[in-house]
Amino acid sequence: MVKLLSVAIISFLFSVPVMAAEEYEEHNSLMNHGDGHLMDMGGGMVMGQNADTLPGGCEEISETKEITVHAGHKFAEKFPGRMFAFDTQEFNFKPCTKLTVHFINDDNIRHQWMMHGLPKYLYNKGMFHLEVTGPAKISGTLILPPGDKTYLVHCDIAQHMEKGMKAQLKVGKGDGDLPSIPGVTDYVIQDDYSDIQPITAAAVAGNVSAQAPVVATKSAPAAAQKQKDESMISGMTVIGLAIGLLLAPFLARKFKGMSASEIVAYVFDLLRSAVELIVKLLSDLVKLAISSKNKTLPGN
Repeated sequence: MVKLLSVAIISFLFSVPVMAAEEYEEHNSLMNHGDGHLMDMGGGMVMGQNADTLPGGCEEISETKEITVHAGHKFAEKFPGRMFAFDTQEFNFKPCTKLTVHFINDDNIRHQWMMHGLPKYLYNKGMFHLEVTGPAKISGTLILPPGDKTYLVHCDIAQHMEKGMKAQLKVGKGDGDLPSIPGVTDYVIQDDYSDIQPITAAAVAGNVSAQAPVVATKSAPAAAQKQKDESMISGMTVIGLAIGLLLAPFLARKFKGMSASEIVAYVFDLLRSAVELIVKLLSDLVKLAISSKNKTLPGN
């Protein structure tokens, strides 16, 4: 038994690295739809794949490079106010580099690594595009153009770029920096929290916040009516409790020894008697009013 347990433990320890390696689904059996467009039914896509054709101005491939890029929510934690990010925000390569990108999605949603501004005669719509629904991995290859230029790399899923998933790729020396690259350049629209009142302990406890007086001033009539209604309800509650306390000893003696059904029957009988008394009083008042109206004054 001890030997079997030891073997099981050793097998598990050796299997942990294997399980970790299989954490990401590999998208490497993509269907080729032509023009560098590859995709499968599992959410993996490569657009603008080009591993052979040199861009104009490149006499040969200057060097061959491979990079691994991770994408996910956890990489945005170091950028306050951002929600998604790549693990790298800036890349630099020589012109005419043959570049293979291994794109790994660490989230349970769809992410992209999309590069814009490439020569449209070689890359459809000037774009190289990797997309995967994760956690998964996909790879694609392109040949970078000649010249010094800075290219935008981002995720084009709605709001992902605005929430931080963007980077810049410089070919050669680049032609400047792009705005709003997390950790690299300043944001075009800065986050501004100056008008937000600080959260106090009283506000957390459920008391009125610092902005409450303005709201209270605008809704004073409604607040006054609400307070009046609550005061009326409170007064009626107090009166009811007082009557209940006064009648409690009498009711306790009256209901002593009676079953629940007998108590209910007695209460309903009291209510019926009260209703009959009220009806009789109203009827007598009506008769009195009619008889008074029918009386004629004596002649002079």
